[in-house]
Amino acid sequence: MPLTTRLPAVIQGGMGVAVSDWRLARAVATRGQLGVVSGTAIDAVLVRRLQDGDPDGAVRRAMAAFPIPGVAERVLREYFLPGGRPPGAAYRLLPLQRPGSGRDRVLVNTIAAFVEVFLAKEGHDGMVGMNLLTKIQLPTLATLYGAMLAGVDAILMGAGIPREIPGALDQLARHEPAELRFEVEGLEPDRVERLQLAPRELWDPGALALRRPQFLAIIASTSLATMLARKASGRVDGFIIEGPTAGGHNAPPRGQPTFNDRGEPIYGERDVVDLAKVADLGLPFWLAGGTGRAGALREAQAAGAAGIQVGTLFAWSDESGLDPELKATVLAHAARGDVSVRTDPRASPTGYPFKLVTWEGAPTPGARERICDLGYLRVAYQRPDGGIGFRCASEPVDDFVRKGGEAAETDGRHCLCNGLMADIGMGQPRADGTIEPPLLTSGDDLLEMRAFLAGRTHYSAGDVLEFLVS
Repeated sequence: MPLTTRLPAVIQGGMGVAVSDWRLARAVATRGQLGVVSGTAIDAVLVRRLQDGDPDGAVRRAMAAFPIPGVAERVLREYFLPGGRPPGAAYRLLPLQRPGSGRDRVLVNTIAAFVEVFLAKEGHDGMVGMNLLTKIQLPTLATLYGAMLAGVDAILMGAGIPREIPGALDQLARHEPAELRFEVEGLEPDRVERLQLAPRELWDPGALALRRPQFLAIIASTSLATMLARKASGRVDGFIIEGPTAGGHNAPPRGQPTFNDRGEPIYGERDVVDLAKVADLGLPFWLAGGTGRAGALREAQAAGAAGIQVGTLFAWSDESGLDPELKATVLAHAARGDVSVRTDPRASPTGYPFKLVTWEGAPTPGARERICDLGYLRVAYQRPDGGIGFRCASEPVDDFVRKGGEAAETDGRHCLCNGLMADIGMGQPRADGTIEPPLLTSGDDLLEMRAFLAGRTHYSAGDVLEFLVS
């Protein structure tokens, strides 16, 4: 059966951290489209849900179905708090992941991914995908394996070049060892570092068969689509072509960067993907960025696309993982046309442009004390002694410089890890009595939300789908 008849026309965007949670993905999948969960920092999300008491028992129900013996019991013993944390108590943190992290740490990633996909797929036969950032490498293989144990239907990856992911999916589907090249700054030219996961060292899967999920690469250039179609380590099943109006991280403009009077990078003709050339690759593609409007699906299909990916409209829906109070505040401002979305070239420590949402009275995440205790966006580098260290341009400046970074690289950087956790109501309480402030991101479609809301103060994922396909 051709791939285009199996994947739906509408793909719900995979927005992290846990904005695209299992409830949102399930709501979309049960209506016949592709629901997508975010796999970014899903291990931290799992243990914080447990420390908040898992009030409806959904997390524990999914953990009980995890097939690797003993893991659920150990994680519950370490992190579950019946009734939740005492008021003001800090969340207990997971150890920062490193190459060669022990079996127990790796399995937290695996069970966390399993739980999210299991709950998203529970009770229906719709399709569920998982979105991951190529840039975040350390948890990738364990997260993929956990999602596959739960029967994930598709893997979506951008924010980098996911060339080795298709082959890793092939290997993991057979419970065979999989590996990825580990990007390390300053590595000696003849030295190669690899990240590995050997499923049979984690457990004995016996005759358990896993289905290899479809792989969709999120791309922003014709050349990247061509390279992946021809030179990836395994089968690429399609592309999501994402424009610079999409939320979260954007690909930087090609060529020498220029900026408008708001300090935003300016995109030009070189940044426009040639849809005809992508179509010539013989793989289906979906258009993303600015597609959350009436008629966008029809226009995309007329241009040869299989459909569209939409994030922003789903991000503010009732089922999304965003903190309800934040959601209501932003929607109220959007309904009045009193909200701003700015592409900030400095905010993310990754170096990619990042969309920031602001409004009058919005929290100011840049005012927080610099603390790097989640570490998902750390960059690996080779230390003078040959070992591998980690640094982040959003960590304390003295620490970054001590590790060989340049102080100028820290200017304007925000802690995305802690800010995005705060977006979903899981901000870390600090010793001085403050709580990590949220750092909201959204696509430019938020600026047009007034027409979609049409006087409503909230809406459902079903409302979004009805709007998109009508």
